[in-house]
Amino acid sequence: MRVISQQPVDATPDAAALHEVVPGVLAWVQPDGTWWLNNAGVVTGDDGVVLIDTCATERRTRRLLDAVRGATGDAAVRVAVNTHQHGDHAYGNSLLPDSTVIVGHEAMREGLRVDPIIDGCPPVWAPVPDWGGVRRRLPSITLRSELTVFTGERRVELRHPGYPAHTTGDVVAWLPEERVLFSGDLVFHGLTPLVFMGSVEGALRSLDWMAAFRPDHVVPGHGPLVDARALPEVLAAHERYYRLVLDTAERGRRDGLTPLEAAKRCDLGEFAGWADSERLVLNLHRAYLDAAGGGELDLLLAFGDAIAFHGGPLPTCV
Repeated sequence: MRVISQQPVDATPDAAALHEVVPGVLAWVQPDGTWWLNNAGVVTGDDGVVLIDTCATERRTRRLLDAVRGATGDAAVRVAVNTHQHGDHAYGNSLLPDSTVIVGHEAMREGLRVDPIIDGCPPVWAPVPDWGGVRRRLPSITLRSELTVFTGERRVELRHPGYPAHTTGDVVAWLPEERVLFSGDLVFHGLTPLVFMGSVEGALRSLDWMAAFRPDHVVPGHGPLVDARALPEVLAAHERYYRLVLDTAERGRRDGLTPLEAAKRCDLGEFAGWADSERLVLNLHRAYLDAAGGGELDLLLAFGDAIAFHGGPLPTCV
């Protein structure tokens, strides 16, 4: 896999690179993929660029767009797809040209519309992210189940799994001819998955759904790129983690524990080395709520418990 454009290599999350997945299809990978450090995608064709996601901050999105211009000969970004509502994939929308058409799931659009974090981030992370000159920019085209976009003859199929998973409005971008899948945050490669705004059961179901595409390459929402040989184990690790969350929630509810108490009692085992282990608490809040019949998650309580589990504000480098 060839690196097209790269920032100076170092051991910090500031390193970022544009990789060629297959000819004309690129992935922007931001190590180490932790809080607010997402991946994005670039699909080129005769009619310009289809961009898959933006980034959290002005600085990071401008770096992405500069790299895209350099790799594509300044081709126009005709369409941008948001794989879900979270700011690391969508706050940079406003830095795209006015002519760029932004596409997302209808639930994603509504989630971004009411997202308060872009207006003033609470002190959950340290340092508190500096978004820079970004503003809320919503998709102008939405889908409910699927939509196909083209650049030239290159086909990009946008699919919703049909149920909540990472969020309620997840979309993958599938290139059937190239067999490349941009999974958004349905895949966290080597990091703790996050499903507190979706469903643990749905995230579990989505693993077989993604495997059924039989991709040769997967660009995850966070973490290193995945090829067909590695994908079965990556998905299997997700399955083991989600079952751990569900089992921990079941035992915790049975024993009258809060999600935080259940998380503290949980042996993470093979997942102890995954970054952002405090997400276990957030995922347990979702599992508890769904087991009780669903409803609106208390985000302040959930993040307060995550901070308590972590021992202080959550780390970020944006």
